[in-house]
Amino acid sequence: MKPNLHHDLIEGRADVPRLGSVAKLETQHPPYAVLTAAGEVVEPALSYLRDLALSDNSPLTGRSYAHDLLRWFRLLWFLDLPWDKASEAEAAALVGWLRTAPNPQRRRSNPASPPPGSANPRTGKRYLQAGYAPSTINHALTVVSSFYAFHRHYGRGPLTNPVPESLARRRALAHRSSTEPAQPFRRAGLRQRVPKTDPRAIPDALWDEFFEAMTHDRDRAAVLLYVSSGARAEELLGVAPADIDWSGQVFHVISKGTKMREPVPASPQALIVLAAYLDSIGLPAAHEPVLRTRRGPDKPLSYWAMRRVIQRANAKIGTNWTLHDLRHTAASRMANDPNLTLTEVRAILRHADLATTGRYLNARVEDLFDALQEHYNRPKVVRSIAPGYDTDDFKAVFGAY
Repeated sequence: MKPNLHHDLIEGRADVPRLGSVAKLETQHPPYAVLTAAGEVVEPALSYLRDLALSDNSPLTGRSYAHDLLRWFRLLWFLDLPWDKASEAEAAALVGWLRTAPNPQRRRSNPASPPPGSANPRTGKRYLQAGYAPSTINHALTVVSSFYAFHRHYGRGPLTNPVPESLARRRALAHRSSTEPAQPFRRAGLRQRVPKTDPRAIPDALWDEFFEAMTHDRDRAAVLLYVSSGARAEELLGVAPADIDWSGQVFHVISKGTKMREPVPASPQALIVLAAYLDSIGLPAAHEPVLRTRRGPDKPLSYWAMRRVIQRANAKIGTNWTLHDLRHTAASRMANDPNLTLTEVRAILRHADLATTGRYLNARVEDLFDALQEHYNRPKVVRSIAPGYDTDDFKAVFGAY
């Protein structure tokens, strides 16, 4: 192992080869595995991912963790270091590499695309940076830390976890109720500072324009259901005719966190547009998703296809809204409705923590346009002295007024 490779990675003068892959398995425990460049299963990662699946974690969680482990093993292969000999120096090299390396998912083939990190002039939202986000780096550290904690439990791997831990964080979050605010704590070593930003909801002034950019009843029904229910993208795309209660104006989704079938509300306008769409295409089978593709073989609308619908609307009106912004819009409208309590909004959005719902109470400048215009155009108050008082005497006692 070359001793200067760690320093080169930290300073951004070296890049880790993209060796190995994540493979989908035919087994359920685990559903994914990390493979070497030769196509062999990385056994330490497999046993960890198997335990993750047996602990009733989502297959998507297993996939995400497998990609983080692949990134970690790529670093170890590049440094020619066995996984059970890793130390904090390798964790620091991982962070340094991710802080300086370009993210392959951020590559854009269109040369006319806005520069990474720039702000959209209409929405004020920034486009994604070219590199890895601080939250992505922190998630990678969490996965690596959990991986070594799992093996240490069975007496394998290094005695000390390569990823530094924060005891203050453990104490702050231990036995905390979801209705109580989290106590502040210091970040652990190598953890990145994640900026706290307000959720970006679509202002009312831009909503009508965004809605008009939808060219089909299917797309109109989808965005209206999203913005009236606050359902997550994947949840809504799985809704079937058997899940819709037309008279009760609710539909049922499989919740992301609990995997339970839960009711969420829908606006009358959304259900009217959805009914018109289903009347034109015919009602699918009772347990088939109602949102379908428009071209090619008939099949359920996928997340990526719905994401493309939003992208086409953005290209038409010059914005950069995302599919998840529709959930933010629903949450912002509900949280700021004086007739709904924060606890009620939390129940509708199915947030685990009340503090998450409370983020949507912040007023935004773009939503205060009318109030600000009244403030700017309000006549300046002219102060005057009541009749009977001498101006010079008043100045002598109170000074300039």
